[in-house]
Amino acid sequence: MISSSMPTPYDRIGINYSDLRKPDHRIASVIARALGSAETVLNVGAGTGSYEPADRQVTAIEPSREMIAQRSAGAAPAMQGCAEDLPFDDNSFDASMAALTVHHWTDKAKGLSEMRRVTRGPVVLLTFDPSYRDIWLVDYFPELVTLDEAQMPGMTEYAHWLGPVEIAAVPIPHDCTDGFLHSYWRRPGAYLDDRIRTGMSSFWALDNVAEGLAKLASDLDSGAWVRRYSHLLNLDACDLGYRLVTAN
Repeated sequence: MISSSMPTPYDRIGINYSDLRKPDHRIASVIARALGSAETVLNVGAGTGSYEPADRQVTAIEPSREMIAQRSAGAAPAMQGCAEDLPFDDNSFDASMAALTVHHWTDKAKGLSEMRRVTRGPVVLLTFDPSYRDIWLVDYFPELVTLDEAQMPGMTEYAHWLGPVEIAAVPIPHDCTDGFLHSYWRRPGAYLDDRIRTGMSSFWALDNVAEGLAKLASDLDSGAWVRRYSHLLNLDACDLGYRLVTAN
């Protein structure tokens, strides 16, 4: 367990999280289907409670005090702790889930092994495929590729840690309500908003984004962005490399 006095990165970068990272109901439906008939669900790296199913008994565990403090009054109670040391007996839950959090874990293999240990049924992960490149944002911030390769597990690694897995693309709606890194793919001007970027951990990790922001602003003003990426403007949803990994 993590000491209540030990700060975590999200104690610093998660200040506006509950406002900027509101769960999208379409993504929530994908996760809910993968959880199957589970009645008890463990949410690991639970954050402010995004994507926790409201119709099941949820236990949440999260390392950041700041994130726990932002959970709504109706959210499941959350304890402070980490994926690598889950304080539960073997096979304690019907299912477990982790949404856009695995890349932040110190020991991914240990954390996923722990999830498998305490879960009788499906382990459901919303994550990102670091080999995916067809994303316009990296044209302005190429450092994102290096960052993703460094912190995101490759898709083949999950089977080593969890056993047989099913991997499915999760298309992102053009009006996604969850402000994660690539969710504004059809709203490029949003990336120029300092406040919106504070909800994206990747931007906290980049040293200097001024050049990329200036280039994006210039391309939006000149119309170059629209000319280059006009094929996106008629899409309601887009595959941006987000994946649902399910180990049954």
